[in-house]
Amino acid sequence: MGRSPCCIGASGLKRGPWTPEEDQKLMAFVHKHGHGSWRFLPEKAGLRRCGKSCRLRWINYLRPDIKRGKFSLQEQKTIIQLHALLGNRWSAIAAYLPKRTDNEIKNYWNTHLKKRLATMGIDPSTHRPMVAPIGSASGDPKKVSNLTHMAQWESARLEAEARLVKESSKHHQNNRTSALRWRRPAQRVDKPRFLTY
Repeated sequence: MGRSPCCIGASGLKRGPWTPEEDQKLMAFVHKHGHGSWRFLPEKAGLRRCGKSCRLRWINYLRPDIKRGKFSLQEQKTIIQLHALLGNRWSAIAAYLPKRTDNEIKNYWNTHLKKRLATMGIDPSTHRPMVAPIGSASGDPKKVSNLTHMAQWESARLEAEARLVKESSKHHQNNRTSALRWRRPAQRVDKPRFLTY
């Protein structure tokens, strides 16, 4: 017995790209009232959209704290390292990249980073050297050995960096729990007692 879907069977809902006017309505409503329940927001905001569509539009495009634009080299390295460690858990990866959305990170991985690793001879899903490196069909043994060598070094580097990230997160977690454990309890302040005669 779950919650019923918000937009199945609803007639007259608009689909497709958002217009600037719709974006303005959504932003104005959220800034004035907060989002509250996404399910009922479209009707209150005067939008003919599904609640899920409004939620995704706000989270992935309209939030004021979103960082847009080109990914820095450090962000790219972080995505590759965390993907080696966490796999396709985009929201977990996004937690390490402030102001980037999980959707944007996933899209960047699939359009750029995955292909870059494949051209380097690294399997993007396992982060290990590919069995048959690119260039083996050309028959140039120098090129094949060079690609294999680069892939092995890159794979070893990624494994070491992933291990460091994992150890530092464990260390950080241990420090937080020990700090919580050794925190002095708040001193109790007794209320003044009134003398009764």
